[in-house]
Amino acid sequence: MKNMWKKTVRNMVMIAFAAFIYAVGVSLFLDPNNLAPGGVTGIAVILNRLSGIETGTLYFLLNIPIVLLGIWKFGWRFIVKTAYAIVLTSTFTNLLSGREALTDDPLLAALAGGVLIASGIGMVFKTGATTGGMDIIIKIIRQKYRHLKTGYLFQCIDITIVAISGLLFRNLNIALYALIAVLISGRALDYVLYGKDEAKMFYIITGKPKEVGEKLLKQLNIGMTYLQGKGGWTGKEKQVIFCVVHKPLGPRVEEIVKEEDPGAFLIITNASEIYGEGYKDIFAETL
Repeated sequence: MKNMWKKTVRNMVMIAFAAFIYAVGVSLFLDPNNLAPGGVTGIAVILNRLSGIETGTLYFLLNIPIVLLGIWKFGWRFIVKTAYAIVLTSTFTNLLSGREALTDDPLLAALAGGVLIASGIGMVFKTGATTGGMDIIIKIIRQKYRHLKTGYLFQCIDITIVAISGLLFRNLNIALYALIAVLISGRALDYVLYGKDEAKMFYIITGKPKEVGEKLLKQLNIGMTYLQGKGGWTGKEKQVIFCVVHKPLGPRVEEIVKEEDPGAFLIITNASEIYGEGYKDIFAETL
């Protein structure tokens, strides 16, 4: 029980800090430079120019129907933290709005704002909550399509909203700067959530699977799986070694295979997202 309370307090503090970072990105970088960063925040920035209502207030109002959808899909427990994040984000955004922008260079504003927004969203995601808006919609999408990365989904939605803002304001330059913010935030969000895996995936087809496997285990201490294969031309049964290693170990794997079996057939590809021992914990991934 004590550990649960500690975790709850830690999550609430992290959400508050993340909401502040998000608000700084919007109110001190993007909004004062007329950059609509996509998502509900981008819609709020656009509506602010049309109605004069504060961006934070619009952000809060737009989130109400989306939160109701979240309650239906995920239940009250999930939405409590999300509602907390929405209220804090809206409040901080309004408190910081009207202050002088930290830069009037739209490119710098797009870069800094995109990174800050992504950092805030990523920190909130790590607590098991969201900042509302498209976060909830994307969480629903990823429940069914786990292979789609969060940052990629954000970019698809955000680019659409940026395009609409460009058409509405008839300012291509502003739309392009907003697009930069979207692309930067998408990349930064994937980095915050998934880290920098940079692993290599090997399929090793060799006539000496036992020798190659034993040497890999002994010298590199890596895990591997033996797969059963069959030659399409010869019809002979073969063992295929499958393994994933951190990128720096890749050249050493190649070297060992060539030493043991110069005629081995290797397929090497990049692995951008890996769960399991030595990598990320799948149960810690909340979105």
